[in-house]
Amino acid sequence: MGQLTLVIGNKNYSSWSLRAWLVLRQAGVEFEELRIPLYRPESRERVLPYSPTGLLPALRDGELRVWDSLAICEYLAERFPEKQLWPEDKGERAAARALAAEMHAGFPALRRELPMNCRLHMGHYPISEDVEADIARIREIWRGCLERSAARGPWLFGQFSIADAMYAPVALRFHSYGVELDGPEAAYRDHILRLPAIEEWMAEAVREADDLEGGEASDR
Repeated sequence: MGQLTLVIGNKNYSSWSLRAWLVLRQAGVEFEELRIPLYRPESRERVLPYSPTGLLPALRDGELRVWDSLAICEYLAERFPEKQLWPEDKGERAAARALAAEMHAGFPALRRELPMNCRLHMGHYPISEDVEADIARIREIWRGCLERSAARGPWLFGQFSIADAMYAPVALRFHSYGVELDGPEAAYRDHILRLPAIEEWMAEAVREADDLEGGEASDR
């Protein structure tokens, strides 16, 4: 295999790009970052050599191409087993995969009504019942995992895993839209926001010139 290249979209909007990027950064894996701004006339043509769906993120490892954020994360877990990107325990590993898949496939109201926007910081934002239901489920996930793993570390399963990367953009959303949290959920959100990698991502996001009408990019 050759040099890893991760192709991402706009850092301000691209939550799926953030997920794959954060896994690589937290694992300490060297990679080249290639950013292709989305929703420009030339965007799809530039993305297609890396992703046949025209969506981002995409990973290139030599001649091998992997697209879709969760597929990329699974590939990285296999490529770098020593990084332990899934929990070691079989039961916890199954739970972490289930929660990652739930984030990947679910929470449509949250995604639609609270699009990721790193430049946005609102004290209060009106939230629909559908979004409230999504938030309640996420809080249930976070609290349950954090209470079970509290003695082993600050992450959902003690140590950082792909499951944490999948939920990291949710912490940014909660921060942007002033979603009130308390207890373990608030501490977990703040722990994510204080990560050097997240601080770097957000600093670069606010410097981007692109302004997508309608918010979050439709990447995957």
